[in-house]
Amino acid sequence: MAPLRVVWLGRVGYAAAAELQEALRRRILDGDPAAETLLLLEHDPVITLGRGARPAHVLASEAALAARGVTLQRSTRGGDVTYHGPGQLVAYPVMRLATGVVAHVQAMAEAAIAVAAAHGVQAAFRRDCPGVWCADRTKLAAFGVHVHRRVAIHGVALNVSTALDAFELIVPCGLAGTRATSLSAEAGRPIALVETLLPFAAAFARATGRVVVEEPADVFKRCFLDPHP
Repeated sequence: MAPLRVVWLGRVGYAAAAELQEALRRRILDGDPAAETLLLLEHDPVITLGRGARPAHVLASEAALAARGVTLQRSTRGGDVTYHGPGQLVAYPVMRLATGVVAHVQAMAEAAIAVAAAHGVQAAFRRDCPGVWCADRTKLAAFGVHVHRRVAIHGVALNVSTALDAFELIVPCGLAGTRATSLSAEAGRPIALVETLLPFAAAFARATGRVVVEEPADVFKRCFLDPHP
């Protein structure tokens, strides 16, 4: 089985994470399979607009967002509007797809569902409204990807201990009536983000037929700064 490098980056700004993903994708396209990496991180508070986003789905002005410390950014991922912030596990698998985009999203969904199950939370993937759901209108995780020459970036955002009132600033994923939830809310107890990192990586590796190779963030940063260390 092919190795998949896994790196925990901690708190990272959205633009910086996008730059890192594009840099890794360039290395993969240049023929470096070792650059395939599952990035695990959390973002500073930000609302992102995917390629299909409607600005009207952001329900607050930029001034109101700024007052709450939330930025607004465009993204190359698919989908509509979503929120990222502390307490949310963001997983960006930067990798060449062996199958189609749907299978890639389902693999991320399997990993999110496995993490939820480990904490006694039942969840399911819905293809009609892409996401992981705990109930018909209660969303636990959202997806958005971008694929170029079969190499994917972006990924999944799993609410672990996220401040759920932040989702009131948007129409999540453009679905009116949708309510966001989190693992902590569903489990009825606090769940730390760190508890979800290795279980998510292991489940995603199983779903994609990969072998996890953990590396510390400083190793990744050196590789990013020097593409030929």
